[in-house]
Amino acid sequence: MLVLLAGIFVVHIATVIMLFVSTIANVWMVSSSSLGTISTGLWLLCNKTCIQLSVKSGDETSLKVVQAFMILSIIFSVVALILFIIQLFTLEKGKRFYMTGAVMLVCWMCILIAVSIYTARFTGKTQYVTNPHHGYCFILAWICFCFSFIIGILYLVLRKK
Repeated sequence: MLVLLAGIFVVHIATVIMLFVSTIANVWMVSSSSLGTISTGLWLLCNKTCIQLSVKSGDETSLKVVQAFMILSIIFSVVALILFIIQLFTLEKGKRFYMTGAVMLVCWMCILIAVSIYTARFTGKTQYVTNPHHGYCFILAWICFCFSFIIGILYLVLRKK
């Protein structure tokens, strides 16, 4: 049981770190243009230098929603990690990890909403570029989506042990 808890704890910390990286770094979409490689993220558009990401007025709300849900997912993931540590040492068997699992599943939903909106609204919509493809931040966000779901379910299952 201790090895299982340690493994879940390590995967949870890895998920928090990957969420930070995927939200902060500006490599959600990568493409080529006459100026070189261009990467866009949630905040900036980077070529050799980075500038504020400009989007059409219709997509501005969608971008702000994606930014907000990614930040919320980080907050919920950190709160779940703190709850896990607190509940591990304070609650008796059978009552542990209800809140941790619930908060982690809320984190999972936030990631799902953010990445789904980004996929629907911003994939391949860059003008004057060739060969647009997803960057590592987008892929990390989907990996965090999977990890947060698995961790949330495991926390709910572990409450019985």
